[in-house]
Amino acid sequence: MKLEGRYIEVPGFMDLHAHLREPGFEESETLATGAHAALHGGFTTVCAMPNTDPAIDTPALVKEIYSRAPGWAEGARVWPVASITRGRKGTELADLVELAEAGAVAFSDDGNPVDDAHLFRSALEYARSAGRVVIEHPQDLSLSARGVMHEGSVSARLGLPGMPAAAEEIAVARDIALAKMTGARLHLTHLSTAGSIDLVRRAKADGIPVTCDVTPHHLAMTDEWVAGSRAFAWEVPDEALRGVPYDSSTKVNPPLRAHTDVRALWAGLVDRTVDAIATDHAPHASTKKDVEFDQAAFGISGLETAVPLVLGGVRAGWAPLATVIAALTTGPARVLGIELPEGDRLTIDTEVEWVVTPEAFFSLGKNTPLMGRSLIGRVDTAGIGLTKRQGGLRVAEAISGR
Repeated sequence: MKLEGRYIEVPGFMDLHAHLREPGFEESETLATGAHAALHGGFTTVCAMPNTDPAIDTPALVKEIYSRAPGWAEGARVWPVASITRGRKGTELADLVELAEAGAVAFSDDGNPVDDAHLFRSALEYARSAGRVVIEHPQDLSLSARGVMHEGSVSARLGLPGMPAAAEEIAVARDIALAKMTGARLHLTHLSTAGSIDLVRRAKADGIPVTCDVTPHHLAMTDEWVAGSRAFAWEVPDEALRGVPYDSSTKVNPPLRAHTDVRALWAGLVDRTVDAIATDHAPHASTKKDVEFDQAAFGISGLETAVPLVLGGVRAGWAPLATVIAALTTGPARVLGIELPEGDRLTIDTEVEWVVTPEAFFSLGKNTPLMGRSLIGRVDTAGIGLTKRQGGLRVAEAISGR
């Protein structure tokens, strides 16, 4: 690994959280287009979330994802995350042990947090016996279900219903308590608030087996982006860096938060409370985004812009480069309980400047508030090297044998 100079050489990145939409929503993304976009963004391994149609809740569907995924050197390797509950409906557990044996690398009902605490406890216990981690989207829907952005001064100014930080933090506290009770490995995904990071920090200090990730957009953007700002969190607000307010491309769940929350996420990276950076890549067809803000789907297409966003924070002095690279490589591998695939490598040009355009994206989802924004840093695709990918059973054996 070479971390000095304009061109840095690093291991291939691993994304714990991406939505590749197939089967069921191929107008937004496919396994092929998502894997291709991932590779161009520096991610040589992608964990595909199960909020598809049908949900990935049977061993046959897990194996189908492996069979449909692109071949070697055509895109990132794709590892399926299977549903915690049947149909992601939160009422009945899926056959977690059988899903693990079929090659599911983790379990999640992402987007549909498991509200039933007894059921979630059972999920953690079965996941522990299967040697897998549970990836939970922490959100108290009774507090946040009607919200469309972060609840605070900006939402009040815009007249939009908010999603309070407490909606995430209450769920984080409950999930940590259940992880302590069961001794199972719990991974809290896309944390966005200072309070959530503090809860995980204290849980780790108490020896509870909890890990977490944050996204590049939560590290770089604040809720002011909903109001039209296009200044990154480390930049001074400037009228030249403005877009239109109520831009649906800024609508994401969890929502873009306040500046103090962004700084807390970076602090969590620095002190290793945060284990991984995951994109939560959520591509959408234009018909789901080119509507009024409150009607638009949640999500940002993030695989291809992750590198310049995190490098921006590094240049601002908010975290060392080595810490960020670890959160994209060895960190996510440790969350899954597997060694980072050997031989995957990247070269990143840390100084190249480029403008985000729809034509520049390999993903079918063009939904990003970064369109038209100049970014610095990009993966040199000529410098990507891949090892042959592991099939589902080999993945299952590697994780179970950790």
